[in-house]
Amino acid sequence: MSDEAPRRRYDSLRRTAQALETRAEIAQAARRLFVAQGWAATTVREVAREAGVSVPTVYSVYGNKNGLTLALADAAGLSGDPARQLSELEAPDATPEVQLAAMAAFDRRLFESAGDLIVPLREAGRTEPELATLYRDARARADETRVAVFSSWRAGTLRDGLDVRTAADIYAGLCSIDVYNTFTAERGWSPSRVERWWRQALARELLN
Repeated sequence: MSDEAPRRRYDSLRRTAQALETRAEIAQAARRLFVAQGWAATTVREVAREAGVSVPTVYSVYGNKNGLTLALADAAGLSGDPARQLSELEAPDATPEVQLAAMAAFDRRLFESAGDLIVPLREAGRTEPELATLYRDARARADETRVAVFSSWRAGTLRDGLDVRTAADIYAGLCSIDVYNTFTAERGWSPSRVERWWRQALARELLN
């Protein structure tokens, strides 16, 4: 058998690997620029230059800047490990305290790994309806999880006078990207310290 046959056999795999590498390089370049100078100020041309590719390559891979942002947002959502959160929430021995801790841990993982993208995405939504919808839908899905968990608790678990919707509002106010950034970027807290405070504050504010 000639040497050409094995080489041809792996050409497709090589092209796929190269395409995935290019996608990743473009996404990483866009993330650096979005974080450094904001979403609105970043152009596709700058992303291409930062990634070391042509402008047509960026368009062929992601369509446009919105498509690139949507791909980054999808990756950000996975960075919190939603499967792990679901497993912890559904564990047979998961008490309300344990479930609150699981949700706080998810938010810590999400903000620690992708918090630098969430703020530019929110900024982009001010001028791009598609991205505003993306951000709003992500917030709504997070609320749905909280409402489902709180609704599963026995009567009397929530603090007196709290209904499920208000409890979800309080959670959203405490465990937000803005609170996380205030503690970590401005006050020097570690992510683990923020998570510990969230667990204590959520139990104190929500549970009898």
